[in-house]
Amino acid sequence: MSREQLTVVGGGLVGAAIAYGAARSGVPVRMLDQGDTAFRASRGNFGLVWVSSKGGKMPRYARWTREAVTIWPEFHKELLELTGIDTGLQQPGGFWLGFSKEDVEAREDLLTRINCEVGGEIPFKMMEPSELRQFLPGLGSAVVGGSFCELDGHANPLMLLRALHAGLKEKGAEIISGVDVTEIRRDRSQFQIIGRDGQRWKSDRLVLAAGLGNANLAPQVGLEVPITTTRGQILITERLKPFLGFPTNKVRQTREGSVQIGSTSEDVGFNDETTTDKIEWLARRAVATFPALANARLLRAWGALRPLTADGYPVYQGSTSCPGAFIAICHSGVTLAAIHAFVLAPWMAGLTCAPPDLECFLGDRFRDPNASFFHDH
Repeated sequence: MSREQLTVVGGGLVGAAIAYGAARSGVPVRMLDQGDTAFRASRGNFGLVWVSSKGGKMPRYARWTREAVTIWPEFHKELLELTGIDTGLQQPGGFWLGFSKEDVEAREDLLTRINCEVGGEIPFKMMEPSELRQFLPGLGSAVVGGSFCELDGHANPLMLLRALHAGLKEKGAEIISGVDVTEIRRDRSQFQIIGRDGQRWKSDRLVLAAGLGNANLAPQVGLEVPITTTRGQILITERLKPFLGFPTNKVRQTREGSVQIGSTSEDVGFNDETTTDKIEWLARRAVATFPALANARLLRAWGALRPLTADGYPVYQGSTSCPGAFIAICHSGVTLAAIHAFVLAPWMAGLTCAPPDLECFLGDRFRDPNASFFHDH
């Protein structure tokens, strides 16, 4: 087993999951976390563990996501037993709800195509409002139809992040917070990682999982990946009597009883503030979905920036010019956490070969939009 030092730059859900996956395999791990000053996407995650509709233009991503949600229960159990922290995983299935017949028809077409492309491994069922209400009492008349996928569920993003950090400590990993990495140099067979304040660390292997920070760091190790961002705003209500036993694409009720309402997708640069118009839009949409929410008190609203690639799909890639350096970018840090820990991390730590058919996730695809790795083989 490799005993090479692995340093992960980024302590959010993606970085922490990869770091934890390496540490649980016996690799010496250091995680450099920018901390609360970072544009932490984990803060704005809606918390869905969701496979339905994923991979409409990349079947490999649909299968990657399905594998992730399948191994999530094992991942949840391991973290709970190791740390005592409950990630809040529930997988009763999930509902997508539509407000127009056109949207519902488009949804059915999309899900049918995805399910066919992956050999029937992502089943779904379309439902009329009367059938939906058997599962979702109190559903509003604005909902004209929806879909159900038995594989879907949800978790608590903040508790997941806490569990990963706690698990890393239990596995003996070194977590250094308040670090703003600005420079990476290749020094013979090692990487030299330099912080804004002049701190330096050496490492045999390196994973860049710094979200938006990857835009500056990746070119320093020969990885060119265009990174954009969207702002997501989310609302949360007071704790309510349980009424919603399934997560939906518009609202979900947590185990504690509060209702999370989400989310927006806004092109606003690096502005992660909340705005009155979007808060009002989210609230109105939630009440149209479940009218009883009109009587609920809103307690909090927040915004967060999500890192995205140009096509919305992940990039997982090793550097050819700087062997041992890797990059990981995705916007589904909760859904993919288990596969990042159990499958991606051992590869990046040098313990296993690359997962099969990973070439479609290479950042090289952005150099040639017609390249074959946009599609499955």
